[in-house]
Amino acid sequence: MNLVLRRSSSLAPVHGYGPSSLTYRRDIDGLRALAIIPVVLYHAGIPGFRGGFVGVDVFFVISGFLMASLISNEIARGEFSLVRFYERRIRRIFPALFAVLVASFIAAWFLLMPAEFAYFARSLKAAALFTSNIQFEKESGYFDIGAQMKPLLHTWSLAVEEQFYILFPLLLMVVSRFARRHAALILAGLLLISFGASTWTLFQSQAEAFYLLQFRAWELLLGALLAFGVIPMPKRPEMRAGLAAAGVLLIAVAIFGFSDKTLFPGPAALLPCLGAALIIHARDEWGPASRLLRSRPMTFIGLISYSLYLWHWPIIVFSREMTGRELSLPQGGVIVAASLAAAVLSWRFIEQPFRGRVSLVKRMPLFAGAVTVVIVAIGLGDYVAHHGGVPDRLSSNVRKVYASTYDQSRFSLPPCFADSDTTGPTVADIRAGKLCLIGPDGSSKPSFVVWGDSHSGAMAPAIDAAATQVGITGLFAGHASCPPLPGVQLTARGDSERCGKFNGAVRDLIVSRHVPLVFLVGYWPKYVHDTEMPNEGPYFDPSVPPPLEDRSASIVQTLDSLLADLTRQGTRVVLVSDVPEMGRYMPEAVAKAMIQGTSTDVAPPLDYVEKRQALSHAILSRLAAKYGATIIDPLPSICGNGRCDAVRNGLPLYKDADHLAATFATTLSPLYVPALSELRGALTTTSPGIDARY
Repeated sequence: MNLVLRRSSSLAPVHGYGPSSLTYRRDIDGLRALAIIPVVLYHAGIPGFRGGFVGVDVFFVISGFLMASLISNEIARGEFSLVRFYERRIRRIFPALFAVLVASFIAAWFLLMPAEFAYFARSLKAAALFTSNIQFEKESGYFDIGAQMKPLLHTWSLAVEEQFYILFPLLLMVVSRFARRHAALILAGLLLISFGASTWTLFQSQAEAFYLLQFRAWELLLGALLAFGVIPMPKRPEMRAGLAAAGVLLIAVAIFGFSDKTLFPGPAALLPCLGAALIIHARDEWGPASRLLRSRPMTFIGLISYSLYLWHWPIIVFSREMTGRELSLPQGGVIVAASLAAAVLSWRFIEQPFRGRVSLVKRMPLFAGAVTVVIVAIGLGDYVAHHGGVPDRLSSNVRKVYASTYDQSRFSLPPCFADSDTTGPTVADIRAGKLCLIGPDGSSKPSFVVWGDSHSGAMAPAIDAAATQVGITGLFAGHASCPPLPGVQLTARGDSERCGKFNGAVRDLIVSRHVPLVFLVGYWPKYVHDTEMPNEGPYFDPSVPPPLEDRSASIVQTLDSLLADLTRQGTRVVLVSDVPEMGRYMPEAVAKAMIQGTSTDVAPPLDYVEKRQALSHAILSRLAAKYGATIIDPLPSICGNGRCDAVRNGLPLYKDADHLAATFATTLSPLYVPALSELRGALTTTSPGIDARY
């Protein structure tokens, strides 16, 4: 239905920008360039542009201004049509976007491993439906390595804009009919609500504040308010020049002053957004900022900015996939040049033919083609995701290696393992001893507990095999990202409370049942340094030094207190030192090396691992000596002669970057036989074990 609003209103903008009926502004194209350049340089790893991501916020302000100018102008003239509006959006957004989706799918088919390809497939479907911001919010944060290896991650901002484009015209139509005199006030109220919600949510879930429309709408609404002349137009040229210069300065401060450690968006986003708003509002034509923005290079980059935004990120991600490491400075420069070339070609031969009234592609074929491409993208995404990333693309030997990704035991999965607060054993179950058995499932009562985070689940097959050999049974208590330290203060928000309940229940079980032996297993280097290895994920760069900052105070204090309590009640403690971190997902790295015909010796150097583990080793050794605890160190079983093994018997030792594959973990059982044999000998003359029901 071609819904056209033909009622005059006071929604007419004071000044505008857009197709024939609105005035073209070169400075806004220059502002687009000021937004896209730092985004590309930041993503390409060019030094100095640590806050380049704020360019997206500048785009949001521009989009809000242009849309409000166009829609309100047409509503004021009684000519606004939803069908015509959405047709313009399809012509502007779809052609280049779908070209990028097709090219990315082809590259992903040949370059991505099954798990990566399955993630890509889900993002392909979401990008086609303009819901990728919601998809990526569910998956991960923007700045982590997983996000940095997703070829369609950047489509989140398109999704935010398109969702806004669906709702905003309807809002203006309703306001025009029922409250046209209060349009600016209504928009300002919505802006304040969105900004307040964004600020509050930032401290609850940064990912939600970053990705979701309701927390980003204020940036687009800021641009929209400018179209209604809420602030009086500066009359003096000097004032306009000063405002534009101040706007450029605010954006520059954000670009060069922010980093991925900045709490963002929220109040920090005010800097680039207000900067963009000042430039748009100033309408400067002769000042230094205007001369920069109106220059030919800047306006040309502004014209190709949409294509540049679309193409640069997949080029970066797939380049990383091919090189297997972070881009060097020369490689980053090549990426920028390649992105510019792709953008020029895309703008000229893909964008331009669909733009304007002279386009040879008429409305109905345009709509039909858009719907068809969306359906095809959804179908492909569903197929690839449903088939687990289509592993049949790989040769049989590569598939066998990659299958180690899924090589995990029951101790790493619910119901034995708690990967969230809603999975695994409840607090009541733990206190009652209703946990998964480890060792032989016989008539003997459990006599030990394996307690830890996800690394305990990965190591459990070794303890299980040893306990079976010795003939002694225990209990397994593992929770994701929760070290076996009751009451420890963890950096990640919510972790302390989440882990506290689980760990408190395990401690209560051990104390109340007088458990004679406890294995404490954890990702110790991560906790004492409060960070994982650099590049933890698909690739690893040994030239980046491991994080060595000592942030162990709360860990040492809590572990000391726990060991004192357990020792006092007669429980013997075995501290299991962590396995070497690999820095990359090993099955993927080994499989890619096989495909490329390069060496599968992809583990980090031993001296790198030793530096990383030095602090945790020192802490565990000191406390073990203080309380007479035993230390079991799996490192010598994995590393030796100056190197660490990535592969044995043709298979990776790890299922990802820091969790052992279950098949290999089982081979480490001899490490645990002495402690369990000693326990069995002691039990023959003391109590038979933990009195519990299973």
